[in-house]
Amino acid sequence: MIAPESVVWFVVPEGFDDPERVSGGSVYDQRVGAELRRIGWDVRTVETPAGDAGGDPFERVPDGGLVLVDGLVAICAPDAIEAAACRVRVVALVHMAAAAFADVDDGTVEGERRALPHAHRVIVASEWLKDELVRRGLSTPGRLVVARPGSDAAVSAAEGTSSGASLLCVGVVAPHKGQDTLVEALAELGSQTEWTCTFAGSVTSEHDFAARVAAQAAEAGISERITWAGVLSAHELDAAYAGADVLIAPSRTESYGIAVGDALRRGIPVIASRVGGIPEAAHPPDAAILVPPQDRRALGDALRRWIEDPALRATMSTAARRAAPSRTRWTDTARTIHTALAGLS
Repeated sequence: MIAPESVVWFVVPEGFDDPERVSGGSVYDQRVGAELRRIGWDVRTVETPAGDAGGDPFERVPDGGLVLVDGLVAICAPDAIEAAACRVRVVALVHMAAAAFADVDDGTVEGERRALPHAHRVIVASEWLKDELVRRGLSTPGRLVVARPGSDAAVSAAEGTSSGASLLCVGVVAPHKGQDTLVEALAELGSQTEWTCTFAGSVTSEHDFAARVAAQAAEAGISERITWAGVLSAHELDAAYAGADVLIAPSRTESYGIAVGDALRRGIPVIASRVGGIPEAAHPPDAAILVPPQDRRALGDALRRWIEDPALRATMSTAARRAAPSRTRWTDTARTIHTALAGLS
């Protein structure tokens, strides 16, 4: 525990707690901020607009202050990060390496390259992301701290169905999440295979992509089996998990996969891309099937095996339920970050 007067300035993107703009990064920020307060930190949240409109996000921080800054803010304000590092202690909370995205613009990559080396500590969501930042020369091993996302402790096991045909995909509908690959895989299952799939996540953040995927489903004749649920409240998302048999995470890139952890914490097996930090999240291994990213045939084969093999479903479900109580919780995540912050106090 620390003294209640210990202050950390938490610089986050404007609207990070907007329920209509949910992302893994925003969930992480919200949960960590809340847990740090419970530990005893005086967390002073500073919301800042993205890009040049944000000005200097550190102007309110007194000299010698301790700052925890979201990576999205950091890469948009490399000059401010460099200046701030000379007078305050900067800890960057990085959810993803921007350079790992195929379609990211050069300015964002350059902002990341300039900002992160000035952080006194860099907190990342997975060992994969730690290695990625080192490989790209964005930080050094001694400055990096891995704080994997947690899951809620008090969640009940999912009920699911007897057929195993209730599929769930959680995440913003966007190219890096790979929902187009999942729709292609579902289309190849054929009309005789029983399944329904709920896509829970924003369809407005990347509207053109979401529209293309919906059109793709319509063209394949599978729209009636798909529910585009949009952004769900916490209660609605709990209900979606409760009715799911398996979580599908077809991402092209992913630093960890909070939805993967949330599913396994509820005893729900996972079929996911073997990419980024997902293999770290998808434990135990016998509760998950991992396939190459962007491979609709491999994903389709995995889905078919799951739906048509009751013994496989039973084995994976048992493994997920057995391991659920031992998964990382948000309190664990926050304590790792607490240790990193306290080390700079």
